[in-house]
Amino acid sequence: MKAAVFISGRGSNLQALIDRCHADPSVPATIGLVLSNRPQAAGLKRAQAAGIPTVVIDHRGFPDRESFDAALDAAVRRAGCDFICLAGFMRILTEDFVRRWRDRMINIHPSLLPAFTGLNCHARAIEAGVRFSGCTVHFCRPELDTGPIVAQAAVPVLPDDDEDSLAARILEAEHEIYPMAVRLIAQGRVRVVKERVVVTDGVFPVEDLVSPVP
Repeated sequence: MKAAVFISGRGSNLQALIDRCHADPSVPATIGLVLSNRPQAAGLKRAQAAGIPTVVIDHRGFPDRESFDAALDAAVRRAGCDFICLAGFMRILTEDFVRRWRDRMINIHPSLLPAFTGLNCHARAIEAGVRFSGCTVHFCRPELDTGPIVAQAAVPVLPDDDEDSLAARILEAEHEIYPMAVRLIAQGRVRVVKERVVVTDGVFPVEDLVSPVP
């Protein structure tokens, strides 16, 4: 599996993927491209340090979301990638793009979906008084922060937590489950069946897991 990783910022989840997957010969996956919509994204330097090709496609240079997403799609295909990992990519993708990469694109979200979709998840979790929050790796669907769940990790919400302390605790969990999810998918152990993820101990040929990229 050759993945493109989309980032907009510091790229800490990208670094976790580099450390756990890209650099581990036992994981049948490689990162073929790191793409950012922000030229100054710190994560680009992480990719360059690991010898991974990078490209910047600044959304501000496009008249609409459709043309921006078309440029993203073209860049991924030029790099020969067959999978996309969203890792802090702060753009909402068009329905057409998401459908084109159906079951070949995953995202990590800092809450236990379906709770607290969208932004400001940590503040909203604290305000709601939940005892646990966490993070979710899921296949992408056109609706924001929805799709079959691959993996989740729960962390406690402590009485003295603020948004920053809870975010830091959840980020540690993100760095654990995102590489794990990518490894399972690359090993052929993940299938989407009736919009639910089935993880097996057996290995399926990757081409049998999902439909080909159109």
